Amino acid sequence: MSTARRAPAVVVGIDGSRWAVDAALWAVDEAVSRDVPLRLVYAIDPDTVTRSAYGTAAHDLAVAENAIRDAFVAVESMSEPVKIEVEIRREAPISALRAAAKSAALLCVGARGLMSDRVGPTATALAASARCPVALVLRVRRPGRPGCVVAAVDEASTDDRVLRRALEEAQLRRAPLRVVTMWHARYTDIHDDRAAAEGNRLARARLQRRLTEWKTRYPGVDVEAVAVQGNPLNYLAANAEAVQLLVVARDCVHSAMEVLGRPSRGAIAGNKCSVLICPSQNVS
Repeated sequence: MSTARRAPAVVVGIDGSRWAVDAALWAVDEAVSRDVPLRLVYAIDPDTVTRSAYGTAAHDLAVAENAIRDAFVAVESMSEPVKIEVEIRREAPISALRAAAKSAALLCVGARGLMSDRVGPTATALAASARCPVALVLRVRRPGRPGCVVAAVDEASTDDRVLRRALEEAQLRRAPLRVVTMWHARYTDIHDDRAAAEGNRLARARLQRRLTEWKTRYPGVDVEAVAVQGNPLNYLAANAEAVQLLVVARDCVHSAMEVLGRPSRGAIAGNKCSVLICPSQNVS
């Protein structure tokens, strides 16, 4: 293993957890498809250096090396043609990964914290601030159960980067794509099944027109337009086991956190899809 040099790469945050190893495995196809290295980054937080009988800096470096080695071996076991780089930094994890994201094609982190079943604070902070797309990886799909990719798009927005990224992901994973658009009733306190059905029909028709050109660019992807009233989580709640990846814009990051929340508390009981968050056009 050699020290990573700063260059475009798919970057994975490593912290010794199984979630981080899953993120590394998930990221392999992303790196191979772009023909860029897979960079494993471990950050030793200088403010929380271990105080133990084993020493301080030396012990923390050994922990970091073991965590990197575990992820490295797991990736190598996939026998994919990917170049693996490693980097150990003495820096707070959020700032270290935020810096790595400046030149990254994609930043991947485990959705859970090392000692928690909640979304970790590092993942949350990076999802809201990294300059590149951020994948919060919850699990690696088992062969034979690929699931679909879901893109949550705002019909009022002209920014198609979520749609473009979702098409790329669906093509890479040979998965169907469901493009979900949200619409809101004029009077939120009135529920009318016929009005809801008509609202869905009109919103879906508008989305289908928007998708026409994209379908010609990605002819091998099975694309379906879906309209829901209110929130894309409504669609995910009804299709939890069929979704492997949700692609959203950064302004939907709070919905992404809800997707990845505790199964007992989240809006999508039992859902285990990963989330890919696309930065806005004006990220500086």
